[in-house]
Parts: sequence; structure tokens; C-alpha cells
Amino acid sequence: MRILVALGGNALLRRGERPDADLQQVNVLAAAAAIAELATEHEVVLTHGNGPQVGMLALESAADPALTRPYPLDVLGAQTQGMIGYLLGQALQNVVPGKQVATLMTQTLVSVADPAFTDPTKFVGPVYTDEQAATLATERDWTLRPDGSSWRRVVPSPRPQRVVETPVIHALVGAGTIVVCAGGGGVPVVRDEHTGRLRGVEAVVDKDRTAALLAEALDADALLLLTDVPAVIDGYGTPHATPIHHTTPARLRSRDFPAGSMGPKVDAACRFVELTGKTAAIGALDSPVAMLRGTDGTVITPSGKPCSSTDETGIRPTNDGPRRR
Repeated sequence: MRILVALGGNALLRRGERPDADLQQVNVLAAAAAIAELATEHEVVLTHGNGPQVGMLALESAADPALTRPYPLDVLGAQTQGMIGYLLGQALQNVVPGKQVATLMTQTLVSVADPAFTDPTKFVGPVYTDEQAATLATERDWTLRPDGSSWRRVVPSPRPQRVVETPVIHALVGAGTIVVCAGGGGVPVVRDEHTGRLRGVEAVVDKDRTAALLAEALDADALLLLTDVPAVIDGYGTPHATPIHHTTPARLRSRDFPAGSMGPKVDAACRFVELTGKTAAIGALDSPVAMLRGTDGTVITPSGKPCSSTDETGIRPTNDGPRRR
């Protein structure tokens, strides 16, 4: 089967951890080991978040006295694609011998008229105390919003329209290559209405929405969103918090989830299932195989039920192998 796996930024650099290179390498090795079984048996396209990393680079750029102005977010996003893509690609080559791995710099087309440019919601960078957040909002004109008991910077997150390099990704995965792409949701670009040329914009695209878009375009059989929680929680942070295991897009959309964290994951998973009739799942980094089988995480299907007439992956088999258009 063809599986689109999206690794959350917090799965690669956990909350509160220092952004040291050696620590991120350890986390990347754990991520690669978690998806090794999938990559051995199936076609895998891997995307990843970059919120902590792009935030760290933004801080460094803003504090660099050698620069006339800080690097824009699209350039910083490209830097994180190279950094994280290198680590993931190398780790996958080491744990899945015999398969080629390609890390691809990826651009994502967005609309210049997207309302997200005036309503930033995407978390980037580390967490701050109340006092630190107030200082940064004043000194750097940042927008900060609560993330749990702390504060984090938020930036515009326009909805992805198309991954520019989709034909290249399709060719690579069709040739049996494990593809690492669309890091951080892809570098956000818009097309100039006069020249037709692409140019970067100051934003960070949500990687889960890009993952769903790319999964549909590649005719993936399943979309797995791996994060730092074991499942979607109904009533998170309340005494009535309950994990959701099997559900439908309609039921999941009827709940309220934070726009800056779980909301985009839920929207992306639901959109993929609604458009394709296939399976999406949200869960912990160490359980992608169980998620694919429908025994762990939050599994979203059109019916909301584990199907007794499916194979162990939870995906209905055909007589001639995986479904392809």
C-alpha cells in the first residue's frame, strides 16, 4: 500500500527539550525506527513538522547583528527542510536497508488572499512565561497565544492549494523510493498574477493540511498523523477528558479543538477521509503500525467502525492489489 506519514514537530523535538542537534538526532532515530516496518512493507511518503526548529532559527536570525533584517519565514522554512530532511533521510537509510531514500526540497502554493495572513494561528518556536511573552510582544511586535500553561509565538498559516513538486514525488515513490518531502508543510509560495512566477511569502503552512493534500494527490491508501499524544482527546484539559478511538469525520468535526494544535490535524484527517473514502489516523509516534491496523490512536473512517470485511490494516482489499487510479 501507499502510506503518507506526517511526523509532528513536537515528536522530533519534545516540549521543553533544548533544541540541541544531538538530542534531535536521538529523536529522529526513534521516529525512523517507528516507521521502519511500514517502509519495509509499503510505499512510504514522509512529511514532518518544523515548528520548534523554524522558531529557533527565527530567534537566531532576529538577534544576529550581521543582518540588516531577519531572514523571512519562507527562507527559514527551507533551512529546516534541509536540516530535518537530512537527519530523517540518513536515519531511514540506516534502518531500512535495500531501499532508496530521497529528501526533496518542496514548495507549497498558497493564496495571497488567504485570511490567515491577518489572523495568525500557527505555533512556532519555544514556549515562554507570561513575562517573557509580554516582552517579546513589545520588543519584536510578535503575536503570542497560550499553548497549554505557557505562551508561544503564532504566525500566519494559509491553507495549502497544491504541492508544486507533486509530479516529482509521484515519480520517486512509484519507483520504490522512500520520499521525505513537504517539511514544515512546504515552503509557502504564491504565484505572481502578472508574471506567473513563484515567490515566497512570510508564513508557515500547516504540515498536516499539506500532508492530507499530498496524500490525496498521490492516491495514498492511508494518512497517518503522528504526534506526541496517543489519541485525539474529547474535552482535553477537563475532568471529562476521553480519548476518541474510532469515529467519522462528521462526529469529529462536531467537537471543538484548538486552532493552533489539534484543530489542523483533525481537519486534515477528516478532509482526507471525506474526499477519498479511505482511512486516516492520529496517534503517537511509536504506534504507526497499530494505527494502520485500526487498533491504536484515533482512527477516522467513513463508517466510524472497524470493518470486519477488511484486512488487518483496516483497508478494504481488492482482487488486484492496492487501489490506484
